[in-house]
This record gives sequence, structure tokens and C-alpha cells, in this order.
Amino acid sequence: MTVAALKASFGPILVFFIMIGTWEGVCRVWHVPPYIMPSPFGIAAALWLDGGTLLHALVSTMLVTFCALGLSVVLGVLIAFVLVQSSVIERALMPYVIVMQVTPIVAIAPLIIILVHNTRAALILCATMIAIFPIISNTLQGLKSVDEGLAAYFRMHKASRLQTLLLLRLPSALPFFMAGLRISSGLALVGAVVAEFVAGTGGNSAGLAYEILQSGFQLNIPRMFAALFLITVAGIGLFGLMAIFERAATRRWSPSRP
Repeated sequence: MTVAALKASFGPILVFFIMIGTWEGVCRVWHVPPYIMPSPFGIAAALWLDGGTLLHALVSTMLVTFCALGLSVVLGVLIAFVLVQSSVIERALMPYVIVMQVTPIVAIAPLIIILVHNTRAALILCATMIAIFPIISNTLQGLKSVDEGLAAYFRMHKASRLQTLLLLRLPSALPFFMAGLRISSGLALVGAVVAEFVAGTGGNSAGLAYEILQSGFQLNIPRMFAALFLITVAGIGLFGLMAIFERAATRRWSPSRP
């Protein structure tokens, strides 16, 4: 890690330790019961004691998240390719894409879980419905945001539609797509957790949402916070992974980018 990165990280790390210290101090000084607000030490202890179960649940949730994210990328890019072919097609289909986005997933998730007999497939479908819209909208915007001079150059040389798509539109759309991917990665995790809450599945396929529900029923609040902590860490890790992937993917077209 460079000196500049260390300086940039110092402030957030300092604030984090101040917040954790204040939280722990308040819980100890005022003797706050753990079933109301557990202390950071109590959460760490719950994470240590139930680490095996919680990590297994994390793996289950992340499996749904990555499957939903991958499906969102494939379907979202394909839909954007279809929409960009004609303004008539875009005007005909875009309202349905928007309807899919604004419909609360909590309202239709029970129906999806009933219709799709495989629980994990139903969870992936629910998470995909939440995560796909940024991929579609950003990729579509990128495909349409081509330089007019370059577009005229391609037309002058009688480039085919496929050549224009691969050599002009795709490179122009890449930064927009990557921005949508960063948003969708977080939404896929949110969708997976929401779907697990609705499904309430246990057993080997139990995710972190199920562990949160069980901890709430048992009034094991430190364990609940430990599961929430793992979801937060997973979300931060996903965002960081997408940022690294974005830098690697766009370096060819932005060589000056750090």
C-alpha cells in the first residue's frame, strides 16, 4: 500500500475506532442489556462462537448474490443490445423494464417462490429482478453515447452493424456498464437477503437472512448483529472487487487512470 493510500485510509479507520470505542463505552457505562443493544465485544464473541454456522450462511447468501449478478449482466446486456437497435423497439419495451424495476420485490417474491419449485432458483430470480435495471439503463446509455465524429467515420467506411457495435459502441459503453455493475453488485446482495427473508428457508441452504430471523426469534441479538456485520463486510468487499475489476477493464481505454 502506498503512502497516499495510507493517508487516505487514516481518516476512515480513525473514525471507525472512535465509533467502536464510544459504542463499547456507552454499553459498559450504562449497563445496556445485550438484548437491547449488544456491545461490539459481545458481537465479536457471538461471531467467534457461531462463526462456523454464520460463515456457512454467508457462503449460501453470496452464492445467490453472484449467480444473480452474473444473470443480471448477461440478461441486462442482451436487453440493452436489443433496445439500442431501434428507437421503436426502445419505446415499446422500455416501459416494461421500468415497471419491473419499480415493482416492490417484497410484493412479488412470495409468488415467485410459489411458482418456482426450486428455492435457490427462486432466490436467484428475485435478486436478479432487483439487480438487472442498472445494467440495462447504464449499458443502454453507454451504447447510445458514441462520438458523432467516430460514428460518421464508421458510416463513411460502410462498417457493418456488427462492426459498429463491437468496435465503436462497446468501447464507448464500457465505463457506463462498469458503473452499472458496481451498483448492481450491491443490489444483488440486497435482493438475495430480501428474498431469503421472504422465503425463510432453513437447512443447508439457509442464508444470513434466515440466521437473522432465527436470532430475533431467540432474542440472541449479538448473533443477529454478527450476521448483519457479515452482510456489511460482504457488501463492502463486493464494491471493492467491482472497483478493482473496473480499473482493470477500463485501463486500456484510460491509460492515465491510476
